[in-house]
Amino acid sequence: MSALFTPVTLRSLEIPNRVWMSPMCMYSAAPEGPETGAPTDFHLAHLAARAAGGAGLVMAEATGVRPDGRISPWDLGLWNDRQQQAFARVTSAIREYGAVPAIQLAHAGRKASTDKPWLGDRYLPEPEGGWRTVGPTAEPFPGLPAPRALTAAEIGELVRDFADSARRALAAGFEVVEVHGAHGYLINSFLSPATNDRTDAYGGSFENRLRFPLEVVDAVREVWPDHLPVFFRTSATDWLTENPADARQGWTGDDTVRLAKELQARGVDLLDVSTGGMVPDAEIPVEPGYQVPFAAQVRDATGLATGAVGLITEARQAEQIVASGQADAVLLGRELLRDPYWPQHAATELGADPRWPEQYGYAVRRRR
Repeated sequence: MSALFTPVTLRSLEIPNRVWMSPMCMYSAAPEGPETGAPTDFHLAHLAARAAGGAGLVMAEATGVRPDGRISPWDLGLWNDRQQQAFARVTSAIREYGAVPAIQLAHAGRKASTDKPWLGDRYLPEPEGGWRTVGPTAEPFPGLPAPRALTAAEIGELVRDFADSARRALAAGFEVVEVHGAHGYLINSFLSPATNDRTDAYGGSFENRLRFPLEVVDAVREVWPDHLPVFFRTSATDWLTENPADARQGWTGDDTVRLAKELQARGVDLLDVSTGGMVPDAEIPVEPGYQVPFAAQVRDATGLATGAVGLITEARQAEQIVASGQADAVLLGRELLRDPYWPQHAATELGADPRWPEQYGYAVRRRR
């Protein structure tokens, strides 16, 4: 029996297999007007296709908890009724094709207000639909303008924004909510010593740097039902030096283990383990499965369930990651853009039963 295609239960939620769709921004929401931030027919077709393709869990892209939390004006958001209603169509379609609908809630922090990546990732000033960004300090992400440092009162407002978006996600039909704490965005930039040298209760020491992320998790867990899981996505390392004498010391795998223990104590059910994104010039040893050891490190040290991501492209590679206990699931991103039916093909290759939509049965059974 294939380990990759066995169900996994988190709290009371059974997810039918261990191949999940990673959140990927599509930059396809309306940038202004009454439909701002709401999923469109594109998002409906895009996400439903991956459910029909056999993914056990389909996660909607990084979704802003407030307008200035989006990476770009074309990102999804979940701060009003119109967005919530539009998401309900999406969750219904994902569930209809046998997958679990999930959503990642996010604030882009100092990396917000940028153009679509295929147009250059440049900063968009206010006259072009952009906005002033915020961060733990006024230090800019290289190549972007300096953000405004958040006050303690504003941090409290953001905690409430995450909770409000989680309530809306539940009402829209999502069964998993993930807090985005990776890739140099707002929560991640509070965690890392490379970007957070605040002198108040939200910066400096390890415990202080965790304060805002843990407050967000507590607020989300409070409004999320006990029988449904909460995920947290992390960048397990900044890929900076671990030499304490180096001014560019960053977040490390050992820091991630410490964070995982705190998250586990607060009711987080799975750590979605990515890396990088804090600085543009980090030296990252990109190769197949290069982030998997970080997921394994957390799982071994804490017992917390983990998801592995990053250049997982082959069925037997994914099977080995799960079967060997390095992670409880794999999250595929670009590979599912290239082939929405990757899970169906992988199930066939591994001797498991693919779950093709019945409408496709004739083509699947007969190759002529």
